[in-house]
Amino acid sequence: MTRLSTERLVLTELDEDDAPFILELLNDPEWIRHIGDRKLRTLEDARSYLRNGPIAMYAREGFGLYRTALARDDTPIGLCGLIRRPALADVDIGFAFLPAYRRCGYAFESAAAVLGQARSLGLPRVVAIVSPENDRSAALLARLGFARERSIRLPDDEATLDLFARDLAADAR
Repeated sequence: MTRLSTERLVLTELDEDDAPFILELLNDPEWIRHIGDRKLRTLEDARSYLRNGPIAMYAREGFGLYRTALARDDTPIGLCGLIRRPALADVDIGFAFLPAYRRCGYAFESAAAVLGQARSLGLPRVVAIVSPENDRSAALLARLGFARERSIRLPDDEATLDLFARDLAADAR
């Protein structure tokens, strides 16, 4: 089981016991606005999302979105991790936090740890997709060394997204 840690955070694989947290996070208005409505309305919906999303990705890829919790008391505060999307050539980094834990540096801290994992996995490049109006995520990605490359559309989605990328292979040189 993957476990990443920072001074203030612990990132671990999600399991079905995280359904109440996932239900809360994925129904946050900012999640819905910037990431999309996953139509999770019940705990069973959340358990199904976990089984068919992050848990399946751990088995298939060896990585995925991680439960990001406070190290001091294990309170879940958000998600951060790597995602393999069929529509993208490179692995994508994603992050989202509950409202009370935004603007505290947790997204930067957890994303930096996840980028360390990407390096250890030998990934040459990591991308991120962001809705164009999500200035805070774009600014965070810039702080992490990502640069905006272009606009894209994912299959079966009418929304135009900004694609950011970071060349990890260049970091090693």
